[in-house]
Amino acid sequence: MIYLDNSATTHIDEEILDAMLPWMRDFFGNPSSAYALGRKARVAIEEAREEIAASMNAHPAELLFTSGGTEANNAILKSCCIESGLTNALAISAIEHHAVSHPSEWLAVQGFTVKILGVDSLGIVEQHWYEALPSENTLISIMQANNETGVIQQIDTIRAMIPEQSFIHTDAVQSFGKIPIDVQQLGIDFLSVSAHKIHGPKGIGAMYIRKGIDFKSHQHGGGQERNRRAGTESPALIVGFQIAVRNAIREMESRHQHMRSLQLLMRSLLKEHIPQARINTPENPASSLPSIMNVSFQHINDGEAILQLMDMAGIAVSNGSACVSGSQQPSHVLKALGLSDQEAKAAVRFSFSKDNTEEEITEAVLELKHIIASLS
Repeated sequence: MIYLDNSATTHIDEEILDAMLPWMRDFFGNPSSAYALGRKARVAIEEAREEIAASMNAHPAELLFTSGGTEANNAILKSCCIESGLTNALAISAIEHHAVSHPSEWLAVQGFTVKILGVDSLGIVEQHWYEALPSENTLISIMQANNETGVIQQIDTIRAMIPEQSFIHTDAVQSFGKIPIDVQQLGIDFLSVSAHKIHGPKGIGAMYIRKGIDFKSHQHGGGQERNRRAGTESPALIVGFQIAVRNAIREMESRHQHMRSLQLLMRSLLKEHIPQARINTPENPASSLPSIMNVSFQHINDGEAILQLMDMAGIAVSNGSACVSGSQQPSHVLKALGLSDQEAKAAVRFSFSKDNTEEEITEAVLELKHIIASLS
């Protein structure tokens, strides 16, 4: 199989799996327990917290472990509005992942003001939106890099535009480990990240909460994670996350160059073999992740057929977020860019990792060429 859906999830590295196994088999203690087995687990968790926090220039006390990006997004948005009472208004971009847009819709039903920020044809948040914020202490949630097109937002520039009383959150699930992240330089208050997009395990992520913010737990129970996220921590998953981050930071430049070369190769092959295709990922390298290439086809009526035929050919791709794959609904991200319903349905997202090869990219494009011809 040629696996080109790395934005959905990545293959866990053997090194990471090996590092996790002892914490499931031998050192299985509850990290909240006071005896030696529990203390050993606690030490491992705190060492991982320090390393992951350092990777984004955060203080360890600002990093809280969650089950993943979805939980982190939900906890931040809902706690800011409800438990912590930091704001009564949200502003989110029109291309947010459903882990941000759906909690926002739920909060709107509860009576909170939610403003949707439009984007231009490349997916960049439009200028001057900040002049019409619902309130001075709005929580603004704009993802650093989009999971469908790879477009990157300039979060530090956005921070400079908004009132000091407002809060800013960025979903960095797709960008973390692929481009440098410095929470101090970005000027953000909240951040969401996940392990399984960078060859780590599923079921573990984290949220950054800037020191000094009175953030109260959205998930109630025990006093874990400094009373801000109840639930027994998993040393195995956290250690796996730690090693994944360590490797991603150490290899960031080489991985970036490799994935960018694959992206450029695919762009060239698409223009040569399928000139009618619309490439929705920005061409400017500074404006997009190197790991994503999104393509749509105006004249194809059945976009799901593209994915099924690619799968039959042994090539795994998607039409956008794995959370809504197969829903037959047009991508809200592509529609926000101005694409028609038909184009937004007939789209393919290729996403690369350090493990993909040029030969795989070439084979995938040539197979796609045959499929598009058969469906036209």
